[in-house]
Amino acid sequence: MAPITVGDVVPDGTISFFDENDQLQTVSVHSLAAGKKVILFGVPGAFTPTCSMKHVPGFIEKAEELKSKGVDEIICFSVNDPFVMKAWGKTYPENKHVKFVADGSGEYTHLLGLELDLKDKGLGVRSRRFALLLDNLKVTVANVESGGEFTVSSADDILKAL
Repeated sequence: MAPITVGDVVPDGTISFFDENDQLQTVSVHSLAAGKKVILFGVPGAFTPTCSMKHVPGFIEKAEELKSKGVDEIICFSVNDPFVMKAWGKTYPENKHVKFVADGSGEYTHLLGLELDLKDKGLGVRSRRFALLLDNLKVTVANVESGGEFTVSSADDILKAL
């Protein structure tokens, strides 16, 4: 499947997360993003070094600035179960705006065409590192990394595009 790109409408599919009342929610991506400006950024794995020390902290630190430029939602996305994503999110007590969501079986990652095969590293099939800017479900920015790189999908890269 070809990777999602600028101009595409983001496919609908389900993702899971724990809400502010600690209740597990499984919702459609369209229900989260319809009528909104949303950043969906994907990482290969929770608790992994680049994701935990660079990618996620950048979006948490820049969240107020992103929101001041019209962003309604900032969603961190990974092929992990919702319990792992909840635990990972709790390691960022300063976080007020980034929602940690799970694509437990990688089905939504497949719909996006952004799978990363890390079986040789014992990690299975994960998500490529990326940052998408959606405006009412339409992709207006698609910054997708090659391999394990972290060069085009940071919060600063999205800020430059806003």
